[in-house]
Amino acid sequence: MLVIYTLDKSSKESLRFKELQREIPDISQKMLTVTLRTLEEDGYITRTIYPEVPPRVEYALTQRAKSLIPHINALLEWALNNINDIMTDRKAATLKH
Repeated sequence: MLVIYTLDKSSKESLRFKELQREIPDISQKMLTVTLRTLEEDGYITRTIYPEVPPRVEYALTQRAKSLIPHINALLEWALNNINDIMTDRKAATLKH
């Protein structure tokens, strides 16, 4: 979900691997590679390889992924609206243990 969100929020139509890695803090190269591969296999992103030296690879959202954006935004809005209560409950649960 974070990769889809990041690609959507970019001012560019597509991003290169290193650009995605810079935009997503604390993601390892391996995890990003696995995530991108899975998203491509599931039809959420396209991977375009340009015949240059060195090869340039760019990732972009498909229409399927773009149709998810309103739902992701709704989930983010819900999280922002409930974050204070969630943190209060988490703190109370920590104190019980």
